[in-house]
Amino acid sequence: MIYTKTGDSGTTSLVGGSRVNKDDARVEAYGTVDELNSHIGLLAEMMRQRQGGYYDELKAVQHNLFTLQTLLATEDETIYARLPQLDEEEVEILERQIDTITDQLPKLHNFVIAGGNLAGAQCHVCRTVCRRAERRIVTLSHDVKVDATIQRYLNRLSDYLFVLARQAVVMDGKTEDLYIN
Repeated sequence: MIYTKTGDSGTTSLVGGSRVNKDDARVEAYGTVDELNSHIGLLAEMMRQRQGGYYDELKAVQHNLFTLQTLLATEDETIYARLPQLDEEEVEILERQIDTITDQLPKLHNFVIAGGNLAGAQCHVCRTVCRRAERRIVTLSHDVKVDATIQRYLNRLSDYLFVLARQAVVMDGKTEDLYIN
């Protein structure tokens, strides 16, 4: 059965069973990461037929985001310590992917206006949701300890999504819409 009715009063369970309000900073943080994960799923499907292995990269990101969500949803330190962790290597993987994509792109001298093609626009949606998730995690970190790797990962992920947006437009032979003032 998918419905439990336990959340009808405006509360939800964290990993370990404690209940918190659905607008709790922890729920806001992992809920925004969940939203990001859904948007990246759509982006992955858009990128499935393109060259470059971006589909596989995005599916790996989704797995990392599930790990991240679970960590954010866990307040019990004993349970947290037994969970899979987000390794610093995942941040480095994103950095290498960013460098590889950036090397293939024309130099940028202006701000990019989101769009260019459907996949590029979806990358920008993912990027902005990623930035919001980052802000929610910073808010959470004022009250509870948040592993710094989580924040670094999301920061790199938003950069990755930016260069991937540019790459998606270039791969289609289209021109980026630049802000020129």
